[in-house]
This record gives sequence, structure tokens and C-alpha cells, in this order.
Amino acid sequence: MKVRIITAVIAAALFLPIVLLGGPIFTALIYIMAAIGMFELFRMKDLPIFSFAGAISLLLLFVLLLPPSIADAVFAVTGHSKIEWVFVVVFLLLIYTVLVKNRFTFDDAAFMLLGTLYVGIGFHYFIETRDAGLTYLIFALIVVWSTDSGAYFTGRKIGKRKLWPEISPNKTVEGFIGGIIWALIAAFIIHFISPLTNSYLVLIGITIAASIFGQLGDLVESAIKRHYNVKDSGKILPGHGGILDRFDSLLFVLPLLHFLHFI
Repeated sequence: MKVRIITAVIAAALFLPIVLLGGPIFTALIYIMAAIGMFELFRMKDLPIFSFAGAISLLLLFVLLLPPSIADAVFAVTGHSKIEWVFVVVFLLLIYTVLVKNRFTFDDAAFMLLGTLYVGIGFHYFIETRDAGLTYLIFALIVVWSTDSGAYFTGRKIGKRKLWPEISPNKTVEGFIGGIIWALIAAFIIHFISPLTNSYLVLIGITIAASIFGQLGDLVESAIKRHYNVKDSGKILPGHGGILDRFDSLLFVLPLLHFLHFI
């Protein structure tokens, strides 16, 4: 626990100032974290990171992460949209399975493609949210962190009914509900300091949805790790695991907030 707390303090001290600063430095940090997260995901399945397939997956990741302002200029030059780049990578991955005589299989190609989309889309909206306004990103971070903390402490205190024991044995129904309640309290505090919407009903609905999706994102990561018999996605954060272990909830919450037109 001591190592976990020290790591959290140091990580927050390094991460939050860059979040506040925004701009190119923040974008560069997201690119680095997304690349690490993608490599963590590939490593779980023992896929060749330093290979042709890994290189084109990384290229697609960087394309997916492009902020709109830069993307417009890049696509004007290349004449291709993001979805067209996805098609190109799909075809290249499939051709690669033939060239290496199925040492890299269709299943591997599918995993790489879906993994790149999962990480790339989630972290892309990290950049999009920061560009939309610091308050929105702070809202998302606080809701996710308060949900995680609320679920943990509520589950430890009064948790009895297992939520999804086959995937995450320690999570409870009581913790799941407690996480939502803590998120609502945090959202109202943020709204009091910096109003996010004119409707309290909208604020409540968005917060509940974000809290639920955040917990589902955490369960998705747990399901992947359990399937591949991995304890943590990585070891870059002592006591916390890898990048995906820490940002799995946000990869679900940030796209959701844009989909609901809250941002």
C-alpha cells in the first residue's frame, strides 16, 4: 500500500501540471501513453510488437490520435480519412498473414486491429476533451477517480454480493452502487465550482452514465487480463500496474461524454 500511495502522488505531481498546461506537450504525453498501452495489450497475447504488423498498428494508432486541427491538414495532403487508413491497415495485416505463412494468424490480426482501435479511440478523446476545455477533462478525471475510490471503500465496508466473480472476484454490487453515489457527490462539487450544464437532471444522468461506463471499462480490462492469465497490463507504475490498468475506465468514459454531446 505504501508503494501504491507513493507512486500515485508522484504520478499525479507529474501528470496534472501537464493536463493543466495542455497544448502540444499534453498531446505528446497522450501519444506516449497510448503507445505504451497498446504495447501492453499486445504483450498479453504474446504478439510481435517489433514487427511489420506491430509497426503498421502503431502507425494506425498515431493516425487515430490526431487532433482535428492537425488531422484536417494531414488528410488534405494525403487525401485519405481515418476510416480509409483503417481499411489500409486491415488489408496489410491480412496480407501479412499470407506472407508469413500463418505464423501470424487471422486471430492475431483481428486482435491487433481491435486493440489499436480500443486504445486509439479512447486516448484520442483524451486529447479532444482537453481541447474542449479543462473543466470537462477535470470532470471526467474526478468522476472516474471518485467512482474507483467509492467502489473500493464501499465494497470493503459493506460489500457482500459479488458483482462479477468470474472476471473480478473482489468487486461487489454494493461497491458498484457506492461508486455511482461518490461520483454524483464529486460531480455536484465540481458543478458548484465551475458549472457544466444548466440542467441538474442532465448532470445527474451524465454522471451516472459515466460512472457505470467507467466501471464497465475496468471490468473489460479485467476480463482481458483474466483471459490471458495476466495480473497487470504492465509494470510501469509500481503498485498500480501499467497504463491500461490506470486509464481503462477513462478509455470508455471520454468517448461516451462526446457521444452524449455533453462535451
